[in-house]
Amino acid sequence: MIGLAQYRELFSGQKFRDDLRPFDGASAAGGSGRTAEVGGANKVQPLASEVQQPLQFRGDWLPALRTDLERTLALVGAGAPYGRHAAEVERADGQGNVAWTEPLFSVELKFLVGYLATACGLAVAALAGMRHCELGELVVGCRQPPQEIAPGLFRYRLTGKLIKGQPLGGVRDEWVVTREVYEAIEVAEQLLGPDAAPGTPLFHPVFCDTTYQNFRAGVNGPAGQRLGLAPIPEGAVTPRALRRTLAVEIAYRPGGLLAAKLQLKHLSVVTTEGYAARPGGAQAKFLAEINELEEERNIGILTDVYHDYQRGIMPSGPGARDLISLFTSVDGRLHALAELAPQLVDSDLAVVSMLSARARTLHLGMANYCWFIDPAKALCLRLAGTPDADRPLAGMCDSARCPQATHHPCHRPVWEESRQTAKVFIGSLSRRQKTERARLEVSVARAERVLAEIDQVAAAGAAGKEEI
Repeated sequence: MIGLAQYRELFSGQKFRDDLRPFDGASAAGGSGRTAEVGGANKVQPLASEVQQPLQFRGDWLPALRTDLERTLALVGAGAPYGRHAAEVERADGQGNVAWTEPLFSVELKFLVGYLATACGLAVAALAGMRHCELGELVVGCRQPPQEIAPGLFRYRLTGKLIKGQPLGGVRDEWVVTREVYEAIEVAEQLLGPDAAPGTPLFHPVFCDTTYQNFRAGVNGPAGQRLGLAPIPEGAVTPRALRRTLAVEIAYRPGGLLAAKLQLKHLSVVTTEGYAARPGGAQAKFLAEINELEEERNIGILTDVYHDYQRGIMPSGPGARDLISLFTSVDGRLHALAELAPQLVDSDLAVVSMLSARARTLHLGMANYCWFIDPAKALCLRLAGTPDADRPLAGMCDSARCPQATHHPCHRPVWEESRQTAKVFIGSLSRRQKTERARLEVSVARAERVLAEIDQVAAAGAAGKEEI
């Protein structure tokens, strides 16, 4: 008899070198109306009610049948029974289409289901910021019906339990999540099969070493690379690390610290999370870390914008002229340095040094970059009557009119979505709602003007690149 590990290697053809590795005793026995048993465990159930007393194919039969099986295999060959006519999908790297899977044997299919379940759990943990214990409380039926809060705009919710800092057994709560998380939960439910009862847990331990290592090996292996998946680097992945990463990404946004607390359920367990606003406390350390990372991010963004300028892709918006003047000055200083000591000048380091002061003034808007150089020129502060504030008011930003705002190609999708949404609302208004219609038409006109400016500079940059 052979063990389970040898069975997997024998029938999946991964390691165990044997002429019979493609042979699946379960499939052979199943084709004759019998079950197969390897290592004493049934792997395939009887196929139909016509089989009253199934005959089990045992692993200790293999030595006696080896000669006949090898002869049969040489004559007719062997093929994996699952996924023979798999539909084509686009590769993750965009390099054409491939079948979503190659033909699979039963054991390989079980591994694939495990990989998909792990991927769903990782997606939920990374994008919703759930703790491991909260991830384990998600069950079949936890998805709530999507709530349409505006035409074409939906809110997705999950029900679960808060565990940390709560009474024994936790307390019921809800998470507002993105559509991607909602769909990951739907896939996890489908993987359990149609007979899974409501209340069945969706995820086994996702972050245990064996589960995650198997998932990474699958993604980095031939099957994952055939689909164009990006390789997963070495190193441990934990829910705490994913929550921390999500908190940092949310905190980049205006009002992000409060948003991070709400999404990660910190407000309900303030004392246990250590996010109380006290001098020298965890919040102060967290803010210091955010500020450091924000400065690095701003330098990276400004450097990318400068490289776009070098390729002929200019910024647009009211503050574009001032930003272009800065880049022109940087070009002149780099040229002068190169003439004085060309062998000593590292252009990349010099660019970062020259742009670092301006990078400290950068604030990310919803659809623009805000260069908060002079508070007296900030339109949001003038509208709010607080010209001496030290930060812009993102909620009152009108980047189409503010002299310190610029637009770039990366902002185009936001403006396009704004234009389309406003048009949908206009179409739903009655004739008597003239004031609201006029306001929305102004919004559409503003979005179209910004889009035209972005497209104009992008086209000019493309034409310049072709000439080069």
